Amino acid sequence: MENKNKKRDMIISFGLLVLLFVVLMILEQILPRTSIIFTVLKKGAIYALVAVSMNLLNGFTGLFSLGQAGFMLLGAYTYAIFTIPVAARAQVYQYYDGGLVQFSIPVILALVLAGLVAALFAYLIGLPVLKLKSDYLAIATLGFAEIIRAIFQWDKLGVITNGSNLLRKYPAYRSTLFYFAVSAVCIAIIVLLINSTYGRAFKAIRDDEVAAEAMGINLAHHKRMAFTISSFFAGVSGALLAMFQTTIQASQFKSAMTYEILLIVVIGGIGSVTGSCISSFLFIACSEWWLRFLDNSNLNLTSLQILRPGFRKVVFSVVIMAIVLFYQKGIMGDKEFSIARIGHFFKSLPQKFKKNKNTQEAAK
Repeated sequence: MENKNKKRDMIISFGLLVLLFVVLMILEQILPRTSIIFTVLKKGAIYALVAVSMNLLNGFTGLFSLGQAGFMLLGAYTYAIFTIPVAARAQVYQYYDGGLVQFSIPVILALVLAGLVAALFAYLIGLPVLKLKSDYLAIATLGFAEIIRAIFQWDKLGVITNGSNLLRKYPAYRSTLFYFAVSAVCIAIIVLLINSTYGRAFKAIRDDEVAAEAMGINLAHHKRMAFTISSFFAGVSGALLAMFQTTIQASQFKSAMTYEILLIVVIGGIGSVTGSCISSFLFIACSEWWLRFLDNSNLNLTSLQILRPGFRKVVFSVVIMAIVLFYQKGIMGDKEFSIARIGHFFKSLPQKFKKNKNTQEAAK
């Protein structure tokens, strides 16, 4: 019975995913390309991928890492460096005689390469860093991200990274479907990993390292694996972000970016993939769209200038504080969104209503 329910949920979920792509195709036909909706959808898909990758590490393996911005930087630069057309390199690397790399590779291959470069750095860094735990690991990975950002702006590496100058003129897709397709495939792979034997080993390490080691799980090996895989997908999301922004510079990947991703994970629920996806779109929609009107000082109805540029960030902070206070485990907690859960919720409503009614009558 349980297998039938899982198969039914998978079929329904796949159908909903297909329906989502059909809706996106229709929206791209009827709305202008410059619509804010597409900005929210594209950026939301990118942040959903990096949030799920961070959740794989923080939520499912129990490793508190804050190096996501650094791995996104590696992915973004790898994609940009290897996809700039040869004819445009002299203009982009105008201070470095056209740069060192004098060839370009296809976009899909560059996305994979972006993930591999981030994974390689994660593996090398993880050898010493993953011996640390808790806050010490967070500080070490945060330090790595800041060091990488400084190195990529170093003039001595300008023939590769273009120093502190922008990287531009690389291929950038405008279709929202592309961003959703890449993010959906990557998130699906992460979900398959979480539900595999490796995923169960990750969860065992999260719950109790001593018990996991006693059961024969190689802690160092599995921690490195989770760290490397998480960084791979962070690198891919960095490449997508570079594609979305059409220009890239190391100074954009500050520690604040990592804090935003961590906030999305906490709001969605640590240990919930669907929670990270839902909170990503909510976070981007609030910050980029729904609260924009609060920055318009012309909407003030009194002489008191309440609405002014930057006021939306104040309101946004209050909203986030309210969510964290009332949903301490996040929107989804450690649960996943499913059709069966929705059906169970609506079936339990009459019972909850009847119980509340009986309680009120007893109180009278």
